[in-house]
Amino acid sequence: MRKSAADRFRHLFNRSLVTYHNQTIHHRINPIPFRSSSSMASNSSPFPVTAQNINPQVLKCQYAVRGEIVTLAQNLQKDLLANPDAHSFDEIIYCNIGNPQSLGQQPITFFREVLALCDYPALLDKSETQGLFSADSIERAWQIVDQIPGRATGAYSHSQGIQGLRETIAAGIGERDGFPANPNDIFLTDGASPAVHMMMQLLTRSENDGILCPIPQYPLYSASITLHGGHLVPYYLDEESGWGLEISELKKQLEDARSKGISVRALVVINPGNPTGQVLAEENQRDIVEFCKKEGLVLLADEVYQENIYAPEKKFHSFKKVSRSMGYGDDDITLVSFQSVSKGYHGECGKRGGYMEVTGFSPDVREQVYKVASVNLCANITGQILASLIMSPPKVGDESYESFMAERGGILSSLAKRAKALEDALNNLEGVTCNKAEGAMYLFPRIRLPEKAIKAAEAEKSAPDAFYCKRLLNATGIVVVPGSGFGQVPGTWHFRCTILPQEDRIPAIVTRLTEFHEKFMNEFRD
Repeated sequence: MRKSAADRFRHLFNRSLVTYHNQTIHHRINPIPFRSSSSMASNSSPFPVTAQNINPQVLKCQYAVRGEIVTLAQNLQKDLLANPDAHSFDEIIYCNIGNPQSLGQQPITFFREVLALCDYPALLDKSETQGLFSADSIERAWQIVDQIPGRATGAYSHSQGIQGLRETIAAGIGERDGFPANPNDIFLTDGASPAVHMMMQLLTRSENDGILCPIPQYPLYSASITLHGGHLVPYYLDEESGWGLEISELKKQLEDARSKGISVRALVVINPGNPTGQVLAEENQRDIVEFCKKEGLVLLADEVYQENIYAPEKKFHSFKKVSRSMGYGDDDITLVSFQSVSKGYHGECGKRGGYMEVTGFSPDVREQVYKVASVNLCANITGQILASLIMSPPKVGDESYESFMAERGGILSSLAKRAKALEDALNNLEGVTCNKAEGAMYLFPRIRLPEKAIKAAEAEKSAPDAFYCKRLLNATGIVVVPGSGFGQVPGTWHFRCTILPQEDRIPAIVTRLTEFHEKFMNEFRD
């Protein structure tokens, strides 16, 4: 039978997804093959590097959002390409990672116009450009190109990033917070992840150095702490109160760690939360600032979802704003804030742009931070430009302003609708409870699995939530991440699901998930 145009498009789209996943994550997530001890003798391998003589911290490191289940999904994708009728579903839906544009989100026009002009500045001198690009895009591109060394995006920049772009970002922070920011405090990075690694590298001297991290946490933190040889000190968010952060829990875990000889250096706070989606109240943030000041901790504020707020009663407040409003300056508290172009309404994950604002470090330590940044030479110029655009978008009166606000508002309102639709669907499933998604891009429902399912998972030497997620993938093609990859209260089971599939796809996802869950519960009912 001849395929319809829609079928041919879906087949080509699936093929492009396979290419994307194979090229970008194959080497990162393929596990090291297990070998018996007899095959691992020092002279038995033809390779000079084996799993026994590489850095042991690399072996310990785990990154769940691109782990085992994604590998299984890739294999299923290959099956579908070879035979579209190989499974009961016709596509893989990747809900495992916050990657908006891979799921159909369109880039913001103003951002892409400026990037195009900066990458090919010869267009700025052509008369035809006036009719193809908005006037403010052209003007902004001229401003940026004049700031780039050699007026070329292929050039290296200052190790902290281009001075003029850092000035733009500092001005944006000041406008957001109502308190000034210093461009010299801004370090532009290839996304927020390298900035996190830099801080973990700076703070970790030995395995006796600890970092307080929320549980559940984004596994970048556990992976980075492990890679740098540190000790993760967990503090548990309270699921019953909407994933609340309790100061009493922080104190308890800090005292317990210190009693074991762990020198706790810093506190990680993710706001809005990943994977949990909560938005902290300003009063709670004040308590956190006081806690860090009293205990002498560096406050590492992951604020990459600051524009993803869906609860009308909630508002994002940066920890910089909160600490300054309390009267604390650089000499009172050490604070590092992380921002990224990958999240928010922009979703420019592949452009790899971000920054950290570093305040409250002594001049000699600042020199060391700069030295580490210099080892990496500089962040990519495209990401630097995007970071500046995000912190300084079109203003009232600019030609692009109305279209920009319409694109931005459309994305954020749609994300709010998707979050609510998935939240309601999950709460309608037997044995599943899901807190409200106040912000970020994820839901983290709790699943109460039958004892028979838990025993079946044990028989497969799999965590129960991973067992559930693998069964979900094999039955529906939906990729989610087990809660065990993020950490959770022992004896509880969860999974993380993005809210990113396009709005018109949500009903089909809900149907697939509901049908699977009913069959799963019936199969394993005690």
